[in-house]
Amino acid sequence: MTGTRPAPPDLGTEHVRLGIADRVATLTLDRPAKLNAVTPEMSAALVRAIEWCDTTDDVRAVVVTGAGGRAFSVGSDIRALDRYATPWDFRNRVDYCDAIRAARTPTIAAVGGYALGGGLETALSCDIRLASDNASFGAPEITLGWIGGGGMAAFLSRAAGPSNAAMMLLTGERIDSAQALKWHLVSEVVPRAQLLDRARTLAAVIASRAPVAAETAKINLRAAANLPEDQALAYERDLQTICFATEDAAEGRRAFAEKRTPVFRKR
Repeated sequence: MTGTRPAPPDLGTEHVRLGIADRVATLTLDRPAKLNAVTPEMSAALVRAIEWCDTTDDVRAVVVTGAGGRAFSVGSDIRALDRYATPWDFRNRVDYCDAIRAARTPTIAAVGGYALGGGLETALSCDIRLASDNASFGAPEITLGWIGGGGMAAFLSRAAGPSNAAMMLLTGERIDSAQALKWHLVSEVVPRAQLLDRARTLAAVIASRAPVAAETAKINLRAAANLPEDQALAYERDLQTICFATEDAAEGRRAFAEKRTPVFRKR
């Protein structure tokens, strides 16, 4: 891609960074001294960044990662939780995992080091998860007297299976990247030094595809996981028809016939 790209929005904190290159956004939790624990300000920044990525054609895939090498994220900063005046305020907080799951843009978690609590939920909220060979995953909330609230049980049980999820949720113990791969919690395990490059390479492949089709594929996957089979099949056929009617689909057919790379315009 050539030309000047508009600057990302002001995220209001130095602890979340958003970089754009070749229609791939890299969203980095940048608080390594605290293992990328998420404060309310960081949560708001993540929501703002994801919403911006969904509204610009300059981003067609998002990589979510953590700075410093020791941690992807250890979830919410526990000391910041006391800033909520009441449990009801805590219940109605801005939740970054909700925003990631709601993103139309495809998302990839590049998990290096610890992914604990809300950090694990952040990874689970992404469409694809890659892990470094030093990654570890855990749901330690039970050791502190509560449970996760960012989709932990629902998405962990779907990814790793109910029994494996129960082992993690009821013990609070961690698993390493090899076990996470065996349980299908992640798609790939790569050396730590190669993690971000691998995630960006995969994101670049996704960004090269028809963006309407990619966004529709995300919707279809969600429907497949939540609807009865007959409804899911009917919904998929409807989504296919919508995609087939787009200008990008027509461009794909022309490019195929002309033996060239298609140019997708998100139309």
